[in-house]
Amino acid sequence: MKKLEGRVAVVTGGDRGIGKGICLRFAKEGANIVFTYFNSEEKAKATLEEIKALGVKAIAVKVDVRNEEEIIQMRDIVVEEFGRINILVNNAGIYLAEVPVVDMPVEDWDNTINTDLRGVFLMVKHFGKLIETEPTRGKVINISSELSLIGRAGGAHYCAAKSAVNGFTKSIALEFAPEILVNAIAPGPVETDMIMAYDDPEWIENEKNQIPLKRFGTVGEIAALAAFLASDEGDFFCGQLISPNGGAVLH
Repeated sequence: MKKLEGRVAVVTGGDRGIGKGICLRFAKEGANIVFTYFNSEEKAKATLEEIKALGVKAIAVKVDVRNEEEIIQMRDIVVEEFGRINILVNNAGIYLAEVPVVDMPVEDWDNTINTDLRGVFLMVKHFGKLIETEPTRGKVINISSELSLIGRAGGAHYCAAKSAVNGFTKSIALEFAPEILVNAIAPGPVETDMIMAYDDPEWIENEKNQIPLKRFGTVGEIAALAAFLASDEGDFFCGQLISPNGGAVLH
């Protein structure tokens, strides 16, 4: 039997990158998928077809995770389609231009905090009561970042948001246990279309050389960890921050 057979997973930002990888891995393990997208309807449709080709039910919903009303509307769609969920993955996020704090536009700060932190809060607030706890435990997985552990010059907006996600994860883990298990994944650099779109090969090589394993992670590696946490095999993980980063951060 597949690890997630018959379960329902909601994944924000599931049309590309890590989110897409998680959707596909969950679907391969038998989960029905609801994923959100924000900009590209074309990418969302392509991802939707890939998921359905794996033999599970899937729907894609355009949602701005900063917008509470849109999240409530999506919740109603999920209730109508599935009645409940088993897994919630808060993956949607942005990383805006790196700027020193003294020069950072307030709009960039607010947009990052509202997307990367407020969006996680709103999803948990409105989907938490939909998470089924029998016969298997419910799961919430928040996607953080290794930068929440080490900071980055120019990235104060992103690091602040992701650090707050870590604290939020611990708090709701205590609130939801033992019926629902909440954990966070804090990846190092991962080979996604976003990070590999940099036009400076020297920058990419320099970033890799700072990692003991001398490479970026893959989407598949992060998705495999998410599938483990979402399955019964992850039932002794509660309030943990797991950071697959190739040795870039040792803690």
